[in-house]
Amino acid sequence: MGEYEYHAFAIDEDFYEKTLIEYFCENLDYEHLYGPDVPRTTTEYHDVFLPDILPEALERINPTLPRQAINEAVLKINDIDTGSLQQRNEAFHEYLQSGVEVRFFDGKEEQNDIVYLIDFDNPENNDFHVVNQWTFVEYSNKRPDLIVFVNGMPLVIFELKSPSREETDSSDAYLQLRNYMQHIPSMFVPNAFCVMSDMSDTRVGTITASEDRFVKWKSIDGDYSETQNADWKTMLEGMFRKERLTDIIKNFICFNDSVDSVVKILAGYHQYFAVHKAADRAVEAVAGDGKIGVFWHTQGSGKSLSMVFLAHMLQEKLQSPTIVVITDRNDLDDQLFSQFGRCANFLRQKPERAINRKNLQVLLRDREANGIIFTTMQKFMEDDEPLCDRSNVVVMVDEAHRGQYGLTEKMTADGRISIGAARLVRKALPNASYIGFTGTPISTEDKNTREIFGDYIDVYDMTQAVEDEATRPVYYESRVVALGLNEETLAQLDREYADFANEANEISVEKSKRDFAGLDAIFATPQVIDSLCRDIIDHYENYRSDVLTGKALIVAYSRPVAMKIYYRMLELRPEWKEKLGVVMTMGNQDPEEWFEVCGGKTHKKEMERRFKKEDDPLKIAIVVDMWLTGFDVPSLATMYVFKPMKGHNLMQAIARVNRVYKGKEGGLVVDYIGIANALKRAMKDYTQRDQHNYGDMDIAATAYPKFLDKLEVCRDLLYGFEYHDRIFSNSRVELAEAINEGTNWLLDPGHKEDMEDFVKQAQLMNQALSLCKSLVSEEDQHEAAFLSVLRVQVLRITGRTGTGGGGMTYAEFNKHIASILEQAVTAQGTINIFEKDSVEISIFDEAFLEELAHMKEKNIALETLKRLIKEQVKNYQKTSVVKAQKFSEMLQKSVNGYLNGMLTNAEVIEELLNMAKEMMAERKEGKDLGLSQEELAFYDALTKPQAVKDFYDNEELIAITRELTEAMRQNATIDWQRKESARAGMRRAIKRLLRHHRYPPEGMEDAMETVMAQCELWQILKSLNY
Repeated sequence: MGEYEYHAFAIDEDFYEKTLIEYFCENLDYEHLYGPDVPRTTTEYHDVFLPDILPEALERINPTLPRQAINEAVLKINDIDTGSLQQRNEAFHEYLQSGVEVRFFDGKEEQNDIVYLIDFDNPENNDFHVVNQWTFVEYSNKRPDLIVFVNGMPLVIFELKSPSREETDSSDAYLQLRNYMQHIPSMFVPNAFCVMSDMSDTRVGTITASEDRFVKWKSIDGDYSETQNADWKTMLEGMFRKERLTDIIKNFICFNDSVDSVVKILAGYHQYFAVHKAADRAVEAVAGDGKIGVFWHTQGSGKSLSMVFLAHMLQEKLQSPTIVVITDRNDLDDQLFSQFGRCANFLRQKPERAINRKNLQVLLRDREANGIIFTTMQKFMEDDEPLCDRSNVVVMVDEAHRGQYGLTEKMTADGRISIGAARLVRKALPNASYIGFTGTPISTEDKNTREIFGDYIDVYDMTQAVEDEATRPVYYESRVVALGLNEETLAQLDREYADFANEANEISVEKSKRDFAGLDAIFATPQVIDSLCRDIIDHYENYRSDVLTGKALIVAYSRPVAMKIYYRMLELRPEWKEKLGVVMTMGNQDPEEWFEVCGGKTHKKEMERRFKKEDDPLKIAIVVDMWLTGFDVPSLATMYVFKPMKGHNLMQAIARVNRVYKGKEGGLVVDYIGIANALKRAMKDYTQRDQHNYGDMDIAATAYPKFLDKLEVCRDLLYGFEYHDRIFSNSRVELAEAINEGTNWLLDPGHKEDMEDFVKQAQLMNQALSLCKSLVSEEDQHEAAFLSVLRVQVLRITGRTGTGGGGMTYAEFNKHIASILEQAVTAQGTINIFEKDSVEISIFDEAFLEELAHMKEKNIALETLKRLIKEQVKNYQKTSVVKAQKFSEMLQKSVNGYLNGMLTNAEVIEELLNMAKEMMAERKEGKDLGLSQEELAFYDALTKPQAVKDFYDNEELIAITRELTEAMRQNATIDWQRKESARAGMRRAIKRLLRHHRYPPEGMEDAMETVMAQCELWQILKSLNY
């Protein structure tokens, strides 16, 4: 890369881009290409691939194939133009992983063969390039920051943001990537994944991933101990070593398609390393004792997809084994079978399901290899005869912590013999190898599980999953007291919990039915049901209905109790007919009216579809056993529990609310039956740090103290501004004034550090409040709402909300503020921060400028003016060389005068107001001349030396302007600011055009440079589609 020159430099986007290029070349052995220097097939910039690299690389990778075959493959991958971008991307990725089937004439006859696009066996045999400034023209002209090409194919696109600019972040990078997909979709057809980074925050994701599904790659070698220190170099080392990148493309990207959507999945770093560990163990186990191990990845972190990735990898590692997937329940079998089915193309085979034991035997014996067969544990209990004695069988057991996987025989009280299911599976598949998957830890008392599977392969615990934002923490709130259950009942419950077995085998189920039979009479009484329903409704309406999409589950004690809850809630809220539903198994002896609520073959699937749909009116589902395992609704944030659960059953159930969703602070479990002790007991088998971090997640001990602490911190940061009595005066005028004055106080330059801290602390206070609102007094809620409004005001006025200044009316702004105050403020009516609802927050609105001029809160007026003028200067920087320079200098001079004490805030406000009025006047001048904003920028450049107007009449200047603008438009697609020859030619053409009009006048030759600068700016912005 050459010797580094030490000099003053800006740590901006360009610096970061060059840093990455340097790292790719010096540390990862990639070759750098500068986009404008790369030969293209035409001057139209339609090349997706590197024209000279791709065919040569394919010839090298496929040495036995003639050039005709290579040409046919290149033609096919260039011609994927059917379907949506996602469908085209899927078709290309199939070529990447499996090769391109070609038919060609070898001089004698037609031949069929496969052209491989990547040499996965020998990564060094591939070409790896990092390319910057690669121009591509499709619906518009775009130039992504960095592209990684493998064998001439653009497989990874980087979107970078400046490390030093506060106003840009990863959200801007994500939006830019989405913008590229709209304007240059063909560049994303070969895309494996994308990277967005501002140096401090680096994330990766696929073209179908939402912003919250772009995740960090936090390990280089599978060690989780240093993940908190992961940075952009961790991602590069962890993903872009040549052998690593080719491995990810081959084995860790798949499509998880459904009927109505294409979803592309990139494995997380924890899945990548854990699957590799499991595959290596599988090779050892098949040659040894058959114990692969236990794969513990906490619920919600992608365990099902990890099973898919492992099944795919084992096909090569073990030379096409038969994989048997065992679950212990039909609904789990359905969910996992569907997951594998959606990934059938990636797995190169469709999974099959055993209907019964005999069918399972046929599926196993009718093949010597291959096959992915799904079955339930119950099918092994029907007989104990061997089903298959092959050793190339791998058994994957889902939720491998179940006690019914025991190896021993047990005798019941009435003398019946119960044989452990694991022993039956071992007899049926005596030479198979076994791996267990679990979302919860194996109990320290559970000897059977380790006896069957062996030790842990990989542990991805709750703490790591939350740190990685793979899951969200789950909080707990006790509402047991709301039901008025007496102490004796609660004590009985706790005794039953202590004895309640983890397993769900026949003996334990019968025992639990007997143990809890006496409680049925208590929980199903009209009084208890009424108290429960009233409290759930009150809690939901006041504290949870507005959290995310408002989705909630009610877990009922039994099916009769579920129906009683449903009927009573509808009596209390008849308008909830569409909002409330029941999902549970049905029997032939059930009352007829139950079938009207939750009967029919399609009811369960329809309810699932509606509950997963964010805008569907179905918000609350009552369940008993269904939907408590393997059911994912990311926006689900609330679970009301009215059912005894323990151990892994309990932990799996509450994990329904731990899924990641934008804006989700955590899930909340509201307890009506006393599961606190069961939760604590369940945690004892978790890792030490999980026990420390999540051993007690009661909101009374976690979120509520945090809320009080942050509330107190916010009060301290406002020390010196007296607001308490004013916001509790029941006067909305007084409250509005307090909001204005509080914002003004925070914006005072002397309070800058406190203001920055206040913005952060108020956000933390809000996050805690979202979880513990039911415990917070009305007074504290009211004060927190006031503080939240101050935070929003400061962010809005200083331009840090990412929404920009133009186009939002006072009415819209006031509505946003009022929504925060809505449920907490005691004053009646609407709070208007400003008075004129019709005015636009715009530098070009005279009424707005007039109001700012007379505003008594001078700090608000100053910050608002400064921000809006700064935004307008930024707009000028994109359109007009002359105006950008002029107003930038004026703004800097005024602000410096204020900061240096030469101007009071009243004087600087006056200067800024005059500047705004001058902007307005110049915009009006353009309209009066009949010029568009685009044309006006060229007019300004032509007339920058005011003396120019003495040599030409205005009509001639307007004619020159329009002729120049039209010439630029006709050459809009030429990348002349990058190609020196094109640039020189364009400058000559512009000079010829201007000399035809005898421009510039004698003695004003410098004017030409201003015009040229405006032309270059115009072309750059057109190429970026501004």
